[in-house]
Amino acid sequence: MSNIMKYKGYWAEVKYSDEDECFCGVIEGLKNDSISFEGTTVKELKKDFKDAIDHYLENNENPEKQCKGSLNVRLGVELHNKARIRSVQENISINELIKNAVALYLQKN
Repeated sequence: MSNIMKYKGYWAEVKYSDEDECFCGVIEGLKNDSISFEGTTVKELKKDFKDAIDHYLENNENPEKQCKGSLNVRLGVELHNKARIRSVQENISINELIKNAVALYLQKN
């Protein structure tokens, strides 16, 4: 069972608030903006999620993306060395090696 909702390239994890007795979520990963949504039923939740994203996109000339496509990964010295050696052996960049490893991991799910 997935607690992830997706719409127009944005996604959010849905949680249940026992205190408020509703489902809620926040589009994470936006540095300058905040998009939240809620609903007491799944139908309300989906509608508010889509409405919140549509409103955000309609009112922002340059809307932020959740993921920019680059990130810093802290591997530790030993794993970093192993990755670098393998990238040299395969004649690819360490970035390409890590991209391939992540893609392979995600194919399993």
